[in-house]
This record gives sequence, structure tokens and C-alpha cells, in this order.
Amino acid sequence: MSSVTNHDERPNPDNLDDPGLSETKTERVSYLRAGHTLRSWLFTTDHKRVALLYMMSITFFFFIGGIAAAFVRADLLTPSADLMTNEGYNRAFTLHGVIMVWFFLIPSIPNTFGNFLIPLMIGARDLAFPRLNLLSWYIFILGGIFTLFVLILGGVDTGWTFYTPLSSMYANGNVVLVATAVFIVGFSSILTGLNFIVTIHKLRAPGMTWGRLPLFIWSHYATSVILVLATPVLSVTLALIAAERLFGLGIFNPELGGDPLLFQHLFWFYSHPAVYIMVLPALGVVSELVAAAARKPVFGYKFVAGSSIAIAVIGFLVWGHHMFVSGQSIYASAVFSFLSLVVAVPSGIKIYNWTATLYKGDISLDPPFLFAMGFIGLFVVGGLTGLAVAMLAIDVHLHDTYFVVAHFHYIMVGGTVSAYFGALHFWWPKIVGRLYSVVWGRLSAMFIFIGFNFTFFPQFILGYEGMPRRYHVYPEQFQVLHDMSSIGASILGIAYLMPAVYLYYSLRYGQPAGNNPWNVTGLEWTIPSPPPKHNFDEIPTVDGPPYNYPVRKEAKHA
Repeated sequence: MSSVTNHDERPNPDNLDDPGLSETKTERVSYLRAGHTLRSWLFTTDHKRVALLYMMSITFFFFIGGIAAAFVRADLLTPSADLMTNEGYNRAFTLHGVIMVWFFLIPSIPNTFGNFLIPLMIGARDLAFPRLNLLSWYIFILGGIFTLFVLILGGVDTGWTFYTPLSSMYANGNVVLVATAVFIVGFSSILTGLNFIVTIHKLRAPGMTWGRLPLFIWSHYATSVILVLATPVLSVTLALIAAERLFGLGIFNPELGGDPLLFQHLFWFYSHPAVYIMVLPALGVVSELVAAAARKPVFGYKFVAGSSIAIAVIGFLVWGHHMFVSGQSIYASAVFSFLSLVVAVPSGIKIYNWTATLYKGDISLDPPFLFAMGFIGLFVVGGLTGLAVAMLAIDVHLHDTYFVVAHFHYIMVGGTVSAYFGALHFWWPKIVGRLYSVVWGRLSAMFIFIGFNFTFFPQFILGYEGMPRRYHVYPEQFQVLHDMSSIGASILGIAYLMPAVYLYYSLRYGQPAGNNPWNVTGLEWTIPSPPPKHNFDEIPTVDGPPYNYPVRKEAKHA
């Protein structure tokens, strides 16, 4: 993919033991070994270390959100309220939703793998604003700790959407505190998106034209645009809720002359594009994994890259499909229904092109590829059911039922988490320089796929039969399906814990990975594993297309 040309005067000595070369030795040491103290990590400006700080943080929040989900599923084992009160149940699923959406799903891939890989993939030494990158993590942690403190000690029972007039009139005062915490976290997202945009525009290596960017970069560029443009809308909306509660302003409260529907318009103008903040990076990951597994260039590279931008643009135009039964104009609903069908087209382009890439490819059934296949399967189911709820007549029946719960979990959780684990297994040898057990990786991918479908597919049937979401007391006829879902959640929980065990073992005892254990293309695979603190001894020059695998000759048949 690239040749290497020295574009600076950085020395490149062979003898690192020479005391006269101590500065160079420090620069060339692995980022993991460059200072082991807590201070060196908390004050680092190395994008790779900031990425690992994010990874550890979101893993903690994922664990907290998973515990809340376990309480929800345990309470739903029986039709009566045996485990939690009504208010306790509402607080549990609010804790689950708030933590998983804003502190895991949205930052999971961009803030970890985006932070780690974007400079490596474009041939840069770091992000454009290293100190701003560290600041974004501190803001994220501040907002996360504040949110956990309020949700666990005080509790909020509005759900993660903070719908008015419930949040503005009836819910307890903790709504203002949680809204403030999410408001704070929004600045972290904006800073990260801004950093990525400037980095991709200004710090690409010589020869790294827009047509030579990896698809992972294209997806993160599109995601960053959404982060920068949409997040301020959510921040202002949450600030308006706080202002209404604190100062009695009539913004959303109908008793004060406000409009509750206005909140939904503002909230979903951000929150539907936020779905693509979660999914677009996952799509970029899967593009990398499919090309690596097939040992082929991605079929229709320009269309796949363009589809990421198209998803980001059209994603801003479909928020109204969340409001088909909220009193919105029937004409507006018809337009939003049509646009919701249109946004499926660029997603379909990706699925088609991945399939064409795999056709006659030299497929390797390594764990990253299995996670990618799991993503594609779950994403297709989630996408097709999304088309169903985008239809006006069908949505009237399915709105606010478990069908919707299953649909967005297939997209936001099944798809995004599968891609996250796929990225983790693909780039783990590069991150830590160690190999893990391929057998255990394959088992983990299969158990996650099975456990997820066992958990959420019964919920499609529950929703079709009329089971509303957010209820923990339900007719006995739904118990079997709820029990199946809870059993599947147990399988899924164990499957999620499996990688923690064998990846920790590989960190301690794994075999050295080498520079390129998967034998794939990409600038990140041309440097040592783990990477040096400064990434590249010499800034590379890119002189070929991405995914530049050798063309294999087709076998001739008589």
C-alpha cells in the first residue's frame, strides 16, 4: 500500500543502547512502556493511551448498564412484580438506557478504536489536538461519574428519552441533574468529532488522498460530522428542560403554555442521527474485517465510502418517524416515512458490496470475521424490521411495543457490540503486541450471536402480540416468551464476559504478535506491535489504493 520516505530529520539509530541517543530511545519505545506511573497515564497526550483510557472507562459503564439490564430481565421472569416496585423498575431501565446509550454505545468505537487508529491509518503522529483529546476524556469521566451518582443514589424514572411532560412536570428533581450530566458529556462528543475532522483533513500522509482513505476513516469522518452538528441540539434541549424545571419557563409544559411535541422534535433531531453515531463506526469496522477476511479489495470502494456520507446526511431528515402516533401532521408523517425508506438504500449498498467482496474470496474463519458475520446478520434483521416500523400503518400497531425494543437492540446493541468485539479481536495484537486464543475467540463470537438472538428475537413476537414496553406486570400469556428472553440474556451475559478472560490471559502470557499477524494491508500494520510512542519513525508516503491485495488468477477448468 505504501512506500516510506523520510519527511523529517528524526534520527533512526540502530543502537538504542547508546547513552548519547537517550532522547531517541525514549521516542521509539512502545507507548505501553513509555512511563508506567498513574500520572503518566492521567496526563498523557498520546492518542493511543487516551484510547485505552476510554476503553477502560466504557468497559466499566458497560458492566454497570449490564447489571441494570440483568435486574430488568430477572423481574420479567414472572408476570407479577416480584422483584421491584413500579418506581424501582422504571429507575432500573432508565439507568440501563442512559448508561448504555450515552456512556457505551455512542463512544464505544469512535472514542476507543477511532482514537487509537485514525492517526495510524492516515500516517500521522497523533491527532490534531492532543490536549483537547485528553480533555474530552476528562469531561466524559466527569459526566459519567455525576450521572451514576444521581441514577444510583437518587434515581430517575423517565426512561433515557426524558419525554415531556413526564420529565418537566411529574418526575423528581433528579431529572435536572441527569440532564446536566448528559449536557456535560455532549462537550466530550463535540471535541472528539472536531478533533477527528481536523486530523483527517490536515494530517494525512503524503499521497493519502481522499480516494485512498481506508473505509474505517470514511465512516469516522461521517460520524464526526454528526457529532459536531447534532450534539449541540441535544445539549440545548436538555438545558431547556432544566430551565423549565428551575425557572418555570413555558417551553414544553402545556400548563405553562409550552408544547410537549416540541421536545420530541428537538430530541429526535439529535437522537436519530445518534443511531448512526453508533452504527457508522461499526460499518467502517466491518468493511475492514471483510476485506481482511477475503484478502480482496472492497468491491465498489467509492460507493461504500459515499454511502457513509449519504447515511450521515439523510439521517438528519428522518427524525419524525418516531412521532407517527404523537399528533404530528399526517402529511409530515408520510414524508418522514418515505425518507426512512430512502435511508435504507446506502445501508443496503454496504451489505451488497460486502457480499460481493466475499464472493470467491480466500475466506479465513478467524474471530474478527465471525464477529463481522454476526454483525451483518443482526444488522440485516434490525434494518428490515426498521423498514416495518417506518411504514405508517404498521407503526400504529407496533409503536411502543417490544417489537421496537427488539428492533433497536438488533441495530444499536447487536450490531454495534458485535462490531466492537470484532475490532477488539482484530486490532488487539496491534494494541498490546500479543496473540490470543483463536479457539476461544471463535466460541465467544458464536455464543454472543446465539445469546443475542435468543434474547431479543422473542421480543419481536411479544411486540406483534401487543406487549407494551416499559411494563413489568403483564398477562400470563407472555411469560414463556419473556422467560426465553431472560434465559438468552443469561447466555449473552456469559458470552460478553468470555473475552475478558482470554484477552487478559493473552496480555499476560500470549505469544508475540509481530507487526502484521493477519497478513493484511494498511499503514497501522507496517509498524511494530504495540506501536512506538511516536507511531512512525518516518512519515510514510502512500502510493497505492487501499486494500491493495494481490490479484489471484482464477483456476481454469477444462
